[in-house]
Amino acid sequence: MSAKTLVKRMIQLSGFDLIRFNPRSSPLARRLRLFCHYGIDLVFDVGASTGGYGKELRTTGFKGAIVSFEPSLEAFTKLEAHAASDPRWHVVRCALGSLGGMATLNLAQNSESSSFLPVHRRHTDAYPGAATVGREAVPVRRLDDVYSDFESLGSRPFLKVDTQGFEKHVLLGSSATLPHMIGVQLELSLVPLYKAEPSLVELVTYLQERGFALMSVQPVIDDPVTGQLLQVDGLFFRSSAPAVR
Repeated sequence: MSAKTLVKRMIQLSGFDLIRFNPRSSPLARRLRLFCHYGIDLVFDVGASTGGYGKELRTTGFKGAIVSFEPSLEAFTKLEAHAASDPRWHVVRCALGSLGGMATLNLAQNSESSSFLPVHRRHTDAYPGAATVGREAVPVRRLDDVYSDFESLGSRPFLKVDTQGFEKHVLLGSSATLPHMIGVQLELSLVPLYKAEPSLVELVTYLQERGFALMSVQPVIDDPVTGQLLQVDGLFFRSSAPAVR
Protein backbone atom coordinates (compact mmCIF):
# COMPACT_ATOMS: atom_id res chain seq x y z
CA MET A 1 0.00 0.00 0.00
CA SER A 2 1.40 3.38 -1.01
CA ALA A 3 1.88 6.17 1.51
CA LYS A 4 -0.78 8.21 -0.32
CA THR A 5 -3.33 5.38 -0.06
CA LEU A 6 -2.48 4.80 3.59
CA VAL A 7 -3.01 8.47 4.46
CA LYS A 8 -6.35 8.49 2.62
CA ARG A 9 -7.51 5.33 4.44
CA MET A 10 -6.57 6.85 7.79
CA ILE A 11 -8.51 10.02 7.00
CA GLN A 12 -11.57 8.01 5.94
CA LEU A 13 -11.44 5.95 9.14
CA SER A 14 -11.56 9.19 11.11
CA GLY A 15 -14.87 10.07 9.44
CA PHE A 16 -13.59 12.33 6.67
CA ASP A 17 -12.73 11.95 3.01
CA LEU A 18 -9.94 13.45 0.92
CA ILE A 19 -10.71 14.39 -2.67
CA ARG A 20 -8.95 16.50 -5.26
CA PHE A 21 -10.30 20.01 -5.78
CA ASN A 22 -11.09 19.61 -9.46
CA PRO A 23 -14.32 19.68 -11.50
CA ARG A 24 -14.48 15.89 -11.81
CA SER A 25 -14.44 15.20 -8.09
CA SER A 26 -15.59 18.42 -6.38
CA PRO A 27 -18.95 20.17 -7.04
CA LEU A 28 -17.43 23.41 -5.74
CA ALA A 29 -14.56 23.18 -8.20
CA ARG A 30 -17.07 22.43 -10.96
CA ARG A 31 -19.05 25.55 -10.07
CA LEU A 32 -15.88 27.63 -10.15
CA ARG A 33 -14.98 26.17 -13.57
CA LEU A 34 -18.48 26.98 -14.88
CA PHE A 35 -18.27 30.51 -13.45
CA CYS A 36 -14.95 31.02 -15.23
CA HIS A 37 -16.20 29.45 -18.48
CA TYR A 38 -19.22 31.76 -18.61
CA GLY A 39 -17.44 34.79 -17.17
CA ILE A 40 -19.76 35.29 -14.19
CA ASP A 41 -18.87 38.62 -12.56
CA LEU A 42 -21.97 39.39 -10.47
CA VAL A 43 -23.91 37.08 -8.13
CA PHE A 44 -27.36 37.79 -6.70
CA ASP A 45 -27.38 35.72 -3.50
CA VAL A 46 -31.04 35.31 -2.51
CA GLY A 47 -31.64 33.73 0.89
CA ALA A 48 -28.15 34.54 2.13
CA SER A 49 -28.73 33.65 5.80
CA THR A 50 -25.53 34.58 7.69
CA GLY A 51 -23.33 34.71 4.57
CA GLY A 52 -22.13 31.14 4.10
CA TYR A 53 -22.57 31.17 0.32
CA GLY A 54 -20.75 34.48 -0.10
CA LYS A 55 -17.83 33.27 2.02
CA GLU A 56 -17.72 30.03 0.03
CA LEU A 57 -17.58 32.00 -3.23
CA ARG A 58 -14.64 34.00 -1.98
CA THR A 59 -12.69 31.02 -0.63
CA THR A 60 -13.11 29.20 -3.96
CA GLY A 61 -11.73 32.14 -5.93
CA PHE A 62 -14.68 34.25 -7.09
CA LYS A 63 -13.58 37.90 -7.39
CA GLY A 64 -16.74 39.51 -8.74
CA ALA A 65 -19.50 41.45 -7.00
CA ILE A 66 -21.97 39.75 -4.63
CA VAL A 67 -25.39 41.15 -3.67
CA SER A 68 -26.87 39.20 -0.74
CA PHE A 69 -30.53 39.38 0.31
CA GLU A 70 -31.61 38.19 3.76
CA PRO A 71 -34.84 39.17 5.58
CA SER A 72 -34.32 37.86 9.14
CA LEU A 73 -32.85 40.56 11.40
CA GLU A 74 -30.68 38.17 13.42
CA ALA A 75 -29.25 36.43 10.36
CA PHE A 76 -28.84 39.74 8.51
CA THR A 77 -26.82 41.23 11.36
CA LYS A 78 -24.31 38.38 11.06
CA LEU A 79 -24.35 38.62 7.27
CA GLU A 80 -23.63 42.34 7.44
CA ALA A 81 -20.68 41.74 9.75
CA HIS A 82 -19.21 39.08 7.44
CA ALA A 83 -19.49 41.35 4.40
CA ALA A 84 -18.28 44.53 6.10
CA SER A 85 -14.63 44.17 5.08
CA ASP A 86 -15.40 43.20 1.48
CA PRO A 87 -16.07 46.27 -0.72
CA ARG A 88 -17.55 44.12 -3.50
CA TRP A 89 -20.04 42.36 -1.23
CA HIS A 90 -23.32 44.26 -0.83
CA VAL A 91 -26.12 43.26 1.55
CA VAL A 92 -29.84 44.07 1.53
CA ARG A 93 -32.26 43.28 4.33
CA CYS A 94 -35.31 41.90 2.56
CA ALA A 95 -36.72 38.72 1.10
CA LEU A 96 -37.41 38.35 -2.60
CA GLY A 97 -40.70 36.99 -3.89
CA SER A 98 -43.41 37.37 -6.51
CA LEU A 99 -45.04 40.36 -4.78
CA GLY A 100 -43.74 43.25 -2.70
CA GLY A 101 -44.96 43.98 0.81
CA MET A 102 -44.62 42.33 4.21
CA ALA A 103 -44.82 38.61 5.03
CA THR A 104 -44.37 36.32 8.01
CA LEU A 105 -41.14 34.32 8.04
CA ASN A 106 -41.09 31.06 10.02
CA LEU A 107 -37.82 31.18 11.95
CA ALA A 108 -36.02 27.86 12.31
CA GLN A 109 -33.60 26.96 15.06
CA ASN A 110 -31.05 26.69 12.26
CA SER A 111 -31.42 30.04 10.48
CA GLU A 112 -30.60 28.49 7.10
CA SER A 113 -33.88 26.51 7.30
CA SER A 114 -36.16 29.51 7.92
CA SER A 115 -38.97 29.69 5.36
CA PHE A 116 -42.22 31.39 4.45
CA LEU A 117 -43.68 27.90 4.06
CA PRO A 118 -44.58 25.47 6.88
CA VAL A 119 -41.93 22.82 7.33
CA HIS A 120 -42.75 19.14 6.74
CA ARG A 121 -42.22 16.63 9.53
CA ARG A 122 -39.97 14.65 7.17
CA HIS A 123 -37.53 17.54 7.32
CA THR A 124 -37.59 18.00 11.10
CA ASP A 125 -37.35 14.24 11.71
CA ALA A 126 -34.11 14.21 9.72
CA TYR A 127 -32.87 17.60 10.96
CA PRO A 128 -34.48 18.80 14.21
CA GLY A 129 -32.78 22.18 13.74
CA ALA A 130 -35.24 22.90 10.89
CA ALA A 131 -38.14 23.12 13.37
CA THR A 132 -39.91 26.48 13.67
CA VAL A 133 -39.06 28.33 16.88
CA GLY A 134 -40.55 31.74 16.14
CA ARG A 135 -41.95 34.10 13.52
CA GLU A 136 -40.95 37.49 12.20
CA ALA A 137 -42.63 40.03 9.91
CA VAL A 138 -40.15 40.87 7.15
CA PRO A 139 -40.11 43.01 4.01
CA VAL A 140 -40.46 41.33 0.61
CA ARG A 141 -39.49 42.81 -2.76
CA ARG A 142 -39.30 41.53 -6.31
CA LEU A 143 -35.92 41.13 -7.97
CA ASP A 144 -37.40 42.95 -10.98
CA ASP A 145 -37.81 46.01 -8.73
CA VAL A 146 -34.28 46.05 -7.29
CA TYR A 147 -32.19 44.71 -10.17
CA SER A 148 -31.49 48.17 -11.63
CA ASP A 149 -29.85 49.21 -8.34
CA PHE A 150 -27.06 46.67 -8.87
CA GLU A 151 -26.88 45.75 -12.57
CA SER A 152 -23.93 48.11 -13.14
CA LEU A 153 -21.77 45.97 -10.81
CA GLY A 154 -21.27 43.36 -13.53
CA SER A 155 -22.19 42.41 -17.07
CA ARG A 156 -22.64 38.63 -16.72
CA PRO A 157 -24.92 38.04 -13.70
CA PHE A 158 -25.80 34.83 -11.91
CA LEU A 159 -28.83 34.23 -9.67
CA LYS A 160 -28.57 31.93 -6.66
CA VAL A 161 -31.83 31.12 -4.83
CA ASP A 162 -31.83 29.25 -1.52
CA THR A 163 -35.20 30.07 0.02
CA GLN A 164 -36.43 26.78 1.49
CA GLY A 165 -39.28 25.95 -0.87
CA PHE A 166 -39.98 29.55 -1.92
CA GLU A 167 -37.83 29.38 -5.07
CA LYS A 168 -40.70 29.54 -7.57
CA HIS A 169 -41.98 32.77 -5.99
CA VAL A 170 -38.54 34.34 -6.40
CA LEU A 171 -38.45 33.29 -10.05
CA LEU A 172 -41.95 34.68 -10.67
CA GLY A 173 -40.79 38.03 -9.29
CA SER A 174 -37.80 37.91 -11.65
CA SER A 175 -39.64 37.49 -14.97
CA ALA A 176 -38.11 40.64 -16.46
CA THR A 177 -34.71 40.03 -14.88
CA LEU A 178 -34.21 36.35 -15.67
CA PRO A 179 -33.41 36.95 -19.37
CA HIS A 180 -30.34 38.91 -18.23
CA MET A 181 -29.01 36.03 -16.15
CA ILE A 182 -26.25 33.82 -17.54
CA GLY A 183 -26.85 31.19 -14.87
CA VAL A 184 -29.09 30.20 -11.97
CA GLN A 185 -28.57 28.06 -8.88
CA LEU A 186 -31.68 26.63 -7.24
CA GLU A 187 -32.22 24.47 -4.18
CA LEU A 188 -34.20 21.43 -5.36
CA SER A 189 -36.00 18.98 -3.09
CA LEU A 190 -36.17 15.31 -4.09
CA VAL A 191 -38.93 14.81 -1.53
CA PRO A 192 -41.25 17.51 -0.09
CA LEU A 193 -39.56 19.28 2.82
CA TYR A 194 -41.85 22.32 2.96
CA LYS A 195 -45.59 22.40 2.37
CA ALA A 196 -46.65 23.61 -1.10
CA GLU A 197 -43.08 23.80 -2.39
CA PRO A 198 -42.64 23.08 -6.13
CA SER A 199 -41.15 19.78 -7.19
CA LEU A 200 -37.69 19.33 -8.64
CA VAL A 201 -39.25 18.49 -12.02
CA GLU A 202 -41.38 21.65 -11.99
CA LEU A 203 -38.42 23.93 -11.31
CA VAL A 204 -36.11 22.21 -13.80
CA THR A 205 -38.82 22.43 -16.47
CA TYR A 206 -39.48 26.10 -15.67
CA LEU A 207 -35.84 27.01 -16.28
CA GLN A 208 -35.45 24.75 -19.30
CA GLU A 209 -38.40 26.49 -20.95
CA ARG A 210 -36.51 29.77 -20.47
CA GLY A 211 -33.32 28.59 -22.10
CA PHE A 212 -31.33 27.20 -19.16
CA ALA A 213 -29.69 23.78 -19.08
CA LEU A 214 -28.93 21.84 -15.90
CA MET A 215 -25.14 21.48 -15.87
CA SER A 216 -24.25 20.42 -12.32
CA VAL A 217 -25.85 19.00 -9.18
CA GLN A 218 -24.45 19.32 -5.67
CA PRO A 219 -25.86 17.28 -2.74
CA VAL A 220 -27.16 19.41 0.14
CA ILE A 221 -28.80 17.20 2.79
CA ASP A 222 -29.63 13.53 3.18
CA ASP A 223 -31.53 11.39 5.64
CA PRO A 224 -29.04 10.58 8.41
CA VAL A 225 -30.72 7.21 9.06
CA THR A 226 -31.37 5.84 5.57
CA GLY A 227 -28.84 7.83 3.57
CA GLN A 228 -31.52 8.92 1.09
CA LEU A 229 -30.63 12.18 -0.62
CA LEU A 230 -33.30 14.77 0.21
CA GLN A 231 -32.12 18.00 -1.38
CA VAL A 232 -29.60 19.18 -3.97
CA ASP A 233 -28.40 22.43 -5.50
CA GLY A 234 -28.90 22.53 -9.26
CA LEU A 235 -26.67 24.78 -11.37
CA PHE A 236 -28.19 25.95 -14.64
CA PHE A 237 -26.54 27.99 -17.38
CA ARG A 238 -27.96 29.56 -20.49
CA SER A 239 -27.05 27.24 -23.34
CA SER A 240 -26.86 30.11 -25.81
CA ALA A 241 -24.54 32.24 -23.69
CA PRO A 242 -21.07 32.51 -25.23
CA ALA A 243 -18.11 31.34 -23.19
CA VAL A 244 -15.53 33.88 -22.05
CA ARG A 245 -12.04 33.00 -23.24
